[in-house]
Amino acid sequence: MSSIGIIGFGRFGRLTAHYLAKDFSVAVATRSDQRAAIDACGARSVPFETACSQKVVILCMPISAMRDTLRRVAPLLRPGTLVMDVCSVKVYPVQWMRELLPEGVSILPTHPMFGPDSAADSLQGRKIVLCPERIAEDHYDRIRRWLESKGLVVIRTTAEEHDEKIAVSLSLTHFIGRSLSAFGARDLDIDTEGYKRLMHILGVVSHDTWQLFEDMHTYNPYARPTRQAFIDAMTGIHERLDG
Repeated sequence: MSSIGIIGFGRFGRLTAHYLAKDFSVAVATRSDQRAAIDACGARSVPFETACSQKVVILCMPISAMRDTLRRVAPLLRPGTLVMDVCSVKVYPVQWMRELLPEGVSILPTHPMFGPDSAADSLQGRKIVLCPERIAEDHYDRIRRWLESKGLVVIRTTAEEHDEKIAVSLSLTHFIGRSLSAFGARDLDIDTEGYKRLMHILGVVSHDTWQLFEDMHTYNPYARPTRQAFIDAMTGIHERLDG
């Protein structure tokens, strides 16, 4: 059985351990004592060095902590190890992994397009983006086939294309949701189908941390211009109404 090390055990790290432990031996390293929760996933709690010694190492932490984590991970990796990340942006993680990880280590950046709430019961039909960076094609194909066997829809792309599209589909959506929350939007008895859809957007972002929201905007080079273009469009419409 292949061995997988997971670094980090936040909400997504827990989800990752839960699904992977069904088919693999999973070792989890986390700063806090979460042994009981890790055991409940079918994984085992291990020291940081042990998690880094596995054949596959998955980084499950906020992107703002990733660079420092890579520096700690790099000297502990064995030749031939595959390192993966699950960040919601890809350009900067790819640059950092190229820069900091040894040449003999494979790199496969990923972005699972689901979370602990949407994939709590099943992965069927959920999307995952893969950005092959430094990995043999046959190794990539084995991973792709396993993901597809779990019902996932695999999208292969580059880090740049991913971040450009995700700046709209994720960062802008969360920006709208956070703005609705700051505005004070709430369920109303006199509403419309359109308003219900807006409230759905608010609900989507309500369980995510501010750290995640800030990171997806700070570390995506396409997020700010996309956000500004949206604000400019709203301002234009607002001024047209006033005119």
